[in-house]
Amino acid sequence: MPAPLRLVFLGSDAIALPLLEWIAGEGSAHVRLIAVYTQPDRAVGRGQKIVPNAIKTWALAHGLPVFQPEKLTDEVRAHYATLGADLALVMAYGHILRDAFIATPRLGTLNLHASLLPRYRGASPIQTAVANQEAETGVSLMRIVRQLDAGPVAEVERVPIAPLDTALEIEAKLAAACVPLLARTLPRIADESLAFVEQDHAQATFCRKLEKADGALDFSRPARELAARINGLFPWPACSVELNGVPLKFGLADVAASGSCAAVPGEVLGTDADGLLVATGEGVLRVRKLQRPGGKMLSAVDYLRGHPISAGTVFPSSPLRPLVAREPFRNKPPAS
Repeated sequence: MPAPLRLVFLGSDAIALPLLEWIAGEGSAHVRLIAVYTQPDRAVGRGQKIVPNAIKTWALAHGLPVFQPEKLTDEVRAHYATLGADLALVMAYGHILRDAFIATPRLGTLNLHASLLPRYRGASPIQTAVANQEAETGVSLMRIVRQLDAGPVAEVERVPIAPLDTALEIEAKLAAACVPLLARTLPRIADESLAFVEQDHAQATFCRKLEKADGALDFSRPARELAARINGLFPWPACSVELNGVPLKFGLADVAASGSCAAVPGEVLGTDADGLLVATGEGVLRVRKLQRPGGKMLSAVDYLRGHPISAGTVFPSSPLRPLVAREPFRNKPPAS
């Protein structure tokens, strides 16, 4: 059996932890992780405490060298070359890699992108796939090129999106999906027999970095669209409405009824056994989870016991900001 490949991992998000655990365990027959590159420690939370990210914490616990360059300078690349890596694997790193950096490992640099490319190139593929009512998503193993997520793809691992899946559940499914994808491709990467196929760039769609303002809801839109938006944007930035001057956050939703509704869009119709019913431009939205500032996210039934919302209350609407485009987003998203 050939010696394991010398692997460098570049990533900054906890989505990669199941894969790293596999690499450190069963996957060690194929690769030996020699170093981890990740983003510098950042201030988080209300207290703005400087903390390491989950990838750094994992790497240090496993005795691995960790490098956290703020920028990938020529000096950083020169040191990177001294590691003698056979292969580099990237997932949610947060840096744009230059050509020289990409070409440094003997077998090149591969990326795990959390969508079925060429759909949802960009910064928020998980949230956008759910919000855009996709029935499935997946992880694509691709070669990195300078153009955004445009490299040739070797294989994908598909993941279904259930009606009540939020981005949080889909992220966990995608994290797990990285393991079988890499397990079946690593031997062919090692012997250089893995084929990569160019994407159909004409079919590409793009998503962008999400902002707090993306949580606005327009109740004149169909219930199915609003439910997908709520689920896709949970846990962040999360959809919310103003109620008596206080933001009310929605954590989970589905469609209670289809067809036309005589009530004003945004009007609370009452409740059922599973949630709060709200009229929309087409159908009735069922909000299953609610949260007020400073409180916990609760089932709507539990929330409404302590904070009732009367039938006839009308939630205000705001335009939905577009999440998907045929070209990369440059600055602010265009108006809906």
